[in-house]
Amino acid sequence: MLGFETTDEERLLRESVERFIERDYPISQRLTAACSDLGYSKEIWARFAELGWLGLTIPESYGGFGAGSRETAILMEGFGGGLVIEPYLSCITMAADAISLSGNESICKDWLPAISSGERFVSLAYLERQSRYDVNHVVTVATPHENGFKLTGEKSLVFNGDSADAFVVSARTSGAPYDKDGISLFLVPADCLGVSVRGYATHDGSRAAEISLEGVSLDDTSLLGVQGQAYATLARVIDRATAAICAEAVGIMRVLYETTLAYSKTREQFGQPIGKFQVIQHRLVDMFVALEECRSLNSVYMADVDSANEVERQQAVSAIKAQIGKAGTLVGREAIQLHGGIAMTDDYVAGHYFKRLTVITRLFGDLEWHLDRIADLAG
Repeated sequence: MLGFETTDEERLLRESVERFIERDYPISQRLTAACSDLGYSKEIWARFAELGWLGLTIPESYGGFGAGSRETAILMEGFGGGLVIEPYLSCITMAADAISLSGNESICKDWLPAISSGERFVSLAYLERQSRYDVNHVVTVATPHENGFKLTGEKSLVFNGDSADAFVVSARTSGAPYDKDGISLFLVPADCLGVSVRGYATHDGSRAAEISLEGVSLDDTSLLGVQGQAYATLARVIDRATAAICAEAVGIMRVLYETTLAYSKTREQFGQPIGKFQVIQHRLVDMFVALEECRSLNSVYMADVDSANEVERQQAVSAIKAQIGKAGTLVGREAIQLHGGIAMTDDYVAGHYFKRLTVITRLFGDLEWHLDRIADLAG
């Protein structure tokens, strides 16, 4: 019950992120970082480490706090409100989570404390051009080679991959492309021979990369978890990441609603603020209702995101994401239309929030994909 029964620790976390956004993260900070070669600020990333946010979900045995999806949602909602561009999702929620869940003691011990302190940065490379939203569609292969494996294939849309020190890569050690069995995870250093990276900017101003693996040789210590049994880990990571961006979307929609409401009180037409017109009031109410529905659904289902029951977890995640898909489209569209042409310019804040919200509605499964999954799970 994220919104109704928060603990003292959760309230402190919410207050700390809200205070940080208000005092230290103006929109100009994001725009400056987005235009840099790195795509984010190393100074801000170091602040995240100092505040303990990078270790929020990392197990206590590796220097973290061992928190779950509820705490991640609080942080991500705050990040959404500030439109934070630093790659918390890609490094912590996805890659570090995959390492932690793998159970590889040696890699966890070597990498998780360094990730928590901000010294190392890791990205999850699981998507391929043909896979769309299916994490089990893996064509990249890992064949036995001497005392390890040789990886060959390509990965797409690796978030902040052009600044990563290493990648958590999904590769097939057996089976056909769509088989859930036969998928393995490997930790691949970015400077490993045979790894090439092509970075680019995404629609919302973030960074991503295409990763090519050409006969990359790894020893068997690079294997994360049990060979051929990584699908469950990968699916769980993506479900948690999906829930995280849903919380981020709530923060974004709140700002879009508040910005549009404020604009309607100052923009005048026919001698009075446009907010006095009943048709505008109705549309603002629709935005508010959509926002509150998402907030409530997150509150109800977020605790189930960490469930050990796969069906329960997937139902919760898809319910949240489907609602975000509907509400995000409505809130984003209305914010742009009620502002008019100014909202489409880079000089006005609403357009930047709209772009990120649009990306979120498609990321990790769009509305139709999640509705289909809900139907399949219902039998």
